[in-house]
Amino acid sequence: MTQTIYGKTEGLKKQVLTQLEGIYELRADEGQLISQELALVLRDLSDAINREISLYIDRKGRVTAVAVGSDCHVELPGTDSRRSQNRLCGVACIHTHPSGAPRLSGVDLSALRDLRFDAMAAMAWETPQSEPLLSFGMITDLDEDQQPVLQEFGPFKVKDVAAMPFGNVVHTVEKILAKRSRNHNLAEGPERAMLISLAWGDTASRWSAQDSVEELAQLAETAGAEVVGKFVQSRPKPDPVFFIGKGKVQEMALFAQQEDIDLCIFDDELSPAQQRNLERALGVRIIDRTGLILDIFAKRARTSEGKLQVELAQLQYMLPRIMGQGTSLSRLGGGIGTRGPGETKLEVDRRRIRDRIAFLEDQIRRMKGNRKQQQRARNKNEVKQVCLVGYTNAGKSTLLNTLTHSDIYAQDQLFATLDPTTRQLDLPDGSSCTLTDTVGFIQRLPHQLVAAFKSTLEVVKDADLLLHVVDSSHELAREQTEAVYQVLQELGVTDKPILTVYNKVDRLSQHEGLRRRLEQEDNALCISARTGEGVPELLETLARLLGQDRVEADLCIPYGESRLAARLHEEAQVLSEEYGETGILIRARMDKALADRLAPYIQP
Repeated sequence: MTQTIYGKTEGLKKQVLTQLEGIYELRADEGQLISQELALVLRDLSDAINREISLYIDRKGRVTAVAVGSDCHVELPGTDSRRSQNRLCGVACIHTHPSGAPRLSGVDLSALRDLRFDAMAAMAWETPQSEPLLSFGMITDLDEDQQPVLQEFGPFKVKDVAAMPFGNVVHTVEKILAKRSRNHNLAEGPERAMLISLAWGDTASRWSAQDSVEELAQLAETAGAEVVGKFVQSRPKPDPVFFIGKGKVQEMALFAQQEDIDLCIFDDELSPAQQRNLERALGVRIIDRTGLILDIFAKRARTSEGKLQVELAQLQYMLPRIMGQGTSLSRLGGGIGTRGPGETKLEVDRRRIRDRIAFLEDQIRRMKGNRKQQQRARNKNEVKQVCLVGYTNAGKSTLLNTLTHSDIYAQDQLFATLDPTTRQLDLPDGSSCTLTDTVGFIQRLPHQLVAAFKSTLEVVKDADLLLHVVDSSHELAREQTEAVYQVLQELGVTDKPILTVYNKVDRLSQHEGLRRRLEQEDNALCISARTGEGVPELLETLARLLGQDRVEADLCIPYGESRLAARLHEEAQVLSEEYGETGILIRARMDKALADRLAPYIQP
């Protein structure tokens, strides 16, 4: 994850910038405005540089932005949090006053009103050793003109602020705003979602229903939802009508009404009939895990091919559900599960959808032909190809950036990469190869996506070596590895050479035993793409594995056959070249096949 320091960073020492970046690693508890530890770090750093520091904290307690200003002003970074008349933006802004009082200025209150922060807080202290004091302002109501009513609280001691039930206060405020708001538009704010998972079948698996619903929560947040509740229902098998059983549906309907739920997401693929029955019973829109993942892909698609592939997958998923979709029929309201092919696709009939599917398949086939032509050019030039594969959010894009000094999009979020990206990688032995980043896999990856993205994933089939990137710090790393191998098996590439790369080992400082076990595995390396630890060893290993079928030889090419020297320059790595009495003396590194063809010219 990129840890950007916004604002006026000129003149700050590298050590100070490193300390500022370290703020991103700190967290408040969920429901806290700020923790004591975070407040003291802010005090010490702000006092040391005599500048204002501001940061954003989301409702999970995560620091999402850090900015530095002058001794009396700090420019706030932008926030992409969605907000509406009856919702706050989901982020609190806290800033320091190193030479002032813990009171909010007019500028602070304007920012609170315009950006609809959960809270705007100002922190100050008398001496570098004294406990900071903090005041904060909140939007607490709407007036008759639907304009925010602001109220300031404090100053309080930081330890008292840390003990406040801030999350409950925010929830209450949003309930008040919802009642006051005249026009509630779903598309303006994050959708309030409840998640439901069914525990059935193999309950002995380490990948429990609870683990799966936690991953579903990450997917929902990636799609832009606010997760209000998570539920796991145990049954011997799914109910054919309501999936989770009629009794549980009645309980969930009451929860949805009490908590103003907009969307219910199921952790399994529902049949069209089950989806319709649940919508009627719960009174909210229903999507399943497959629909959610398809929506994220629609949101992330950037290239023309990626958009075509996502649309194809969505139409194939939609086709059996086109009749009687009930609450989810209209796309005009927007929201999760409705992005993608367009706003009127659900109103077209089955014949037109099938026609569109046929058209998309034809377009993707043509793009596949163009890719095959590029592949033939690489094969002709004997360029070695390495492909990054792995579970989503394992750090593949960060590793590609580290190895190739690139700057592709890499974030700590699910499915940050959708379209494949290829870069040249220079190896320590002087050779080079291509390194391709691919879409991350996930457990129960929708078969529609695997089929639609088959042409894109053919880059995996063409690779000479697969780098399987594993998040070694994840408690379900083994289960994630199994999910990746299932997809690779579906693609028919498990017979290719695979080097396992255990990433994020910098997070294993408390688990030295685990790290030692990982380091002892065959065909595996431990690295940290973020810190660079283990990267030189990875490059050496890549050079060795890709160079196993290459030899180094001295050749004497007669002057009458100088075309062979030109061929060496094109197809091999020329290490040295001299002009002797009988011919051109060349030392080159080349494939064994080429060396066999030039055997008559190789010097003993």
